[in-house]
Amino acid sequence: MFAKFAEISDAAWGAVAALVLLGAGLIVLARGQRRLRSPRTLAIGALCVALAFVLSGVRLFRMPQGGSVTPASMLPILAFAYYFGLAPGLLAGVAYGLLQLLQDFWILNAWQTLLDYPIAFGLLALAALCRSMPEGYGFMAGVAVGIAGRFVAAVLSGVVFFSEYAGASNPWIYSMAYNGSYLAAEALICAAVVAIPAVRVTLRRVAAA
Repeated sequence: MFAKFAEISDAAWGAVAALVLLGAGLIVLARGQRRLRSPRTLAIGALCVALAFVLSGVRLFRMPQGGSVTPASMLPILAFAYYFGLAPGLLAGVAYGLLQLLQDFWILNAWQTLLDYPIAFGLLALAALCRSMPEGYGFMAGVAVGIAGRFVAAVLSGVVFFSEYAGASNPWIYSMAYNGSYLAAEALICAAVVAIPAVRVTLRRVAAA
């Protein structure tokens, strides 16, 4: 498993290190000062992005034309968006998408790059739309909504920019089947982790501290 981290570029590791240092520094700054909510939020967001990126380096399965199944690498971004709101979650998702671009880019043009990376991962912030739901299933619904947002972006990218891979098949059906295969697996893994009561309690305490 650890050998998979060797695939990550030095630039990406440098960005992760910078995020961790930023997060640690801001936590020290905001510690004990309730009024410094923004630095604390930014600190937790930076650490969530770093954690998500590290988890994304462990690929349980890799698709031939991009996309992979990981041990719940999107969950830190989804949790951050759910507990801190849409705007902070969007910022974290875009930052995570840019890190993914550094790690394993697949670039055709500027529009495809925007759609597949900052936009697709930024849409994970849609998990925040479920914040008003009862705690029992609100987070679970947020996971589903956030990953559904990324699925929409991935499908559009597949249809617009990678339709040649569909061959004689309908590009929409092919793109939905292709992207749905690994994102459904990711969603199930995230849901399984969220279903653990200790995980939800820990995340709630971190957000409320």
